[in-house]
Amino acid sequence: MLFRNRFLFLLALAALLAFISLSLQFLHLIPVTIIKGDGVTGKNRKRIMPDPLTEPPVVDPLYEAYMYCNTPIGAEHSMEGRVPHNLKLLSVHVLIRHGDRYPLYAIPKTKRPDIDCLLDPHRKPSHPHLEAFISHMAKGSEGQMDGTLSSLPRYPSHPLCEMGELTQTGVVQHLQNGQLLRENYLKKHKLLPNNWTSKHLYMESTGKSRTLQSGLALLYSLLPNFDWKKVNIRQQWSTIFCAGNCDCPMRNQYLEEEQRRQYTFRVKSSQLEKAYVEMAKVVGVPTRQLRASNPIDSLLCHFCHNASFPCTTNGCISMEQFKVIKSFQLEDEKESHEKQLYYKYALMATHPLLNQTVMRMQRIAQGRKDEVLVLYSGHDVTLSPVLSALGVTEARFPRFAARLVFELWRNKDKKVEHFVRILYNGEDITFQTSFCRREGRQPGQLLCPLQTFAQFVKRDMFTFLNSTNYYDACHRRVF
Repeated sequence: MLFRNRFLFLLALAALLAFISLSLQFLHLIPVTIIKGDGVTGKNRKRIMPDPLTEPPVVDPLYEAYMYCNTPIGAEHSMEGRVPHNLKLLSVHVLIRHGDRYPLYAIPKTKRPDIDCLLDPHRKPSHPHLEAFISHMAKGSEGQMDGTLSSLPRYPSHPLCEMGELTQTGVVQHLQNGQLLRENYLKKHKLLPNNWTSKHLYMESTGKSRTLQSGLALLYSLLPNFDWKKVNIRQQWSTIFCAGNCDCPMRNQYLEEEQRRQYTFRVKSSQLEKAYVEMAKVVGVPTRQLRASNPIDSLLCHFCHNASFPCTTNGCISMEQFKVIKSFQLEDEKESHEKQLYYKYALMATHPLLNQTVMRMQRIAQGRKDEVLVLYSGHDVTLSPVLSALGVTEARFPRFAARLVFELWRNKDKKVEHFVRILYNGEDITFQTSFCRREGRQPGQLLCPLQTFAQFVKRDMFTFLNSTNYYDACHRRVF
């Protein structure tokens, strides 16, 4: 009995010491040795990436930053394609944000983040398809790509990432997305026939390498070793995918009003100004110059890659300063929802894309078999206004490799046969949209009538703008 008690005591003591050690590491009181991807031990640095297990009860800037990074950590739970068996999937429209990228801006007088953009299947994060993806991309000269897309590299390949370049993490994020969609749509619902051709697949990308490469990574995992001759990728010249309907003066006016609101809100924040002043002293530049360099973009890269924030002889940019800027971003998003200037912009910005989606769905509902799988590869400024226009006010700002999916279903047993389902990062948000929520959800109802979605896009979107159609809403004068 005495031996058993001693054993239990030692076991409890060991557990307590392990807990204390992990707690000290999380609070940055013990430096953690970082092992580089090539197996070489780096110098001791403090970890900056939190490890949240559950969402905190109140908004936490570090947790939100962690969610934004979308670090690949294993299989993801998703609701795509999960409906009763009596429904038939007719088409899927996928809108993605590119994956993790190198910063677009540099913090003055500091060293750029040391991130390798050479793809290496043996470096984490990795994916079972990564090596085959690299090999398949080398054969891409047979693919048809519009505009300048054909001159862009099909995967990242620089020892030190270039500004805005997709990282290996970004490639892996979309390999995971593609694999998940393959399981849910192709294997389970047979969305594409075995002998699919270019008419079944429609794909667009903006003219940035990070969006093209993200789309290709998703496409490869969705259709492993696809025939390049069947792929025709169209270039979209606008980040809002407005195609031939981009002339909209009122849209630009709403955006300018929103930008003025953002500026006014920013200058009112004494806490934000204090953080900028402190960081400017660290890097040794005027506060205005630091603010213009958009430091949060670079700091998020450090954060997402678990790298120390920049240091100079004057000190280091701190986690507290990062938290202040991130907190302000969250507050700004909240006020933006309340003022609704961005909502007006979003309605105008996204109508061409949503209208194109509705028209495709209606053609397929009438029996057409082409363009049943649609993929748009864009940016945060592509997805964010779509979410706003749909009325999904609780959605997080688009993370790296975010995906928004529109599903079209048929139910032969219903008088109204065709229904839509909308998902954001695997979560069903159909009845979070303003139009489906207004329609009312019956007990057990999973889908929203296609006609409800079509009516919103073709008519109701303009009611809030005191107009009846897209052209008039774009060109009316405001007094």
